[in-house]
Amino acid sequence: MEFLPTLPLAYNTLFFFGVLLLCGVIGGYLTHRWPWLPSITGFMIVGLLAGPNVFNLVGAETLAQSRIIIDVALGLILYRLGLTLDMKQLVRDRPLVLASLAESALTFVTVYLGMVMLDLGTLTAAVIAALAVSSSPAVLIHVAHEVGAKGPVTERAKRLVALNNVFAFLIFSALLPLLYREANAPLSTVLGGPAYSLLGSVVVGLIVGFVLHRAAKLTQAAHQYQLALVIGAVSLTLGLAMALKLSVLFAPLVLGVVVRSIEHEDLLANLEFGPGFELFFIALFVYAGANMHLASVMDYAPAVAVFVLGRFIAKWLGITLIARQQGMQLQQASALGLLLIPMAGLAIGLVNTTATMFPQQSLAVGSVVLAAVAVLETIGPPIAAKALRWSGDELSPDPNYEVPIAELTPAQANDGPKA
Repeated sequence: MEFLPTLPLAYNTLFFFGVLLLCGVIGGYLTHRWPWLPSITGFMIVGLLAGPNVFNLVGAETLAQSRIIIDVALGLILYRLGLTLDMKQLVRDRPLVLASLAESALTFVTVYLGMVMLDLGTLTAAVIAALAVSSSPAVLIHVAHEVGAKGPVTERAKRLVALNNVFAFLIFSALLPLLYREANAPLSTVLGGPAYSLLGSVVVGLIVGFVLHRAAKLTQAAHQYQLALVIGAVSLTLGLAMALKLSVLFAPLVLGVVVRSIEHEDLLANLEFGPGFELFFIALFVYAGANMHLASVMDYAPAVAVFVLGRFIAKWLGITLIARQQGMQLQQASALGLLLIPMAGLAIGLVNTTATMFPQQSLAVGSVVLAAVAVLETIGPPIAAKALRWSGDELSPDPNYEVPIAELTPAQANDGPKA
């Protein structure tokens, strides 16, 4: 019986997780030399250098085997994003929903027309435009706490960011029949696949959400078990979504919305995850950087420029005009629009989904969107900081405050006056 390992070594998921984290730490450390550069950009750059498209320290097969880690990271991020949306509050604040709908539509149309003008193809342009609708909650939460921002503009921006991500996913889902058709899928898949994925994900999120709520009420005297309950519920949701071939992006988002909406007292919605959550966030962005095709990014550089500029103008100008019409002062309305500029997690997840299900669109979509994420996550934090200072909200910066950019706690996401 052989007791020595065979060569080449058979690596496993834990090994790949360690590689992603070590690469991320290096990238994060290097960005500390330039205070204006966010750690996210460092994670992506190191991932790019270590990935199969530059030095090939982490090969394509390695990345494929580490996909489960990325699914868990996205599941936790999207669960937390869902916690920022209370359906009862949204029903009472219809102007906010209408503003988000109008801004999302303007962003989609602007980016779509720009991609079509660059001959990317109508369907590929539509997928890229759908992802452009999404925004990054992590940057907003991080910068808001750095400057101690509390007030109506900050609170409204958090809800708009969450709605952006919901609408981005719904638009992407609406495009699935066309993507299936181009992939020559049977009619049953073209018609039934998107509906099954969307509705099934909602059902799974609802069921697990109610079970999680009941479990939290039964064990509320033992607070130390609540974090385990949440992580277990997110893992269960992801596992059911994978087994049932549902969306591993939408199901955990629904789970978070359900928990926030049905709680009448603070049990889970304001639960702190702690600094350990940063581990998954690092892995996500290193993975994203490793999947970037540098040559393709250069080939699509004009499309990246049009994407970034068009999305910037649409979100900033759209929200500014709508908020002004709804009675907000010009400076506050302008600040609110600028807070929607960063883009990250959900866009990366949908790029991965596109690459898995529709390889014919993956090269253009991945090259444009991931390069745009790198740009927007670099310029996003200083823009958000300036916007919060313009907003008129209360600012109480803590000189000792230091939190990872990924520290996305629901309690933080719901600071400020309630609508």
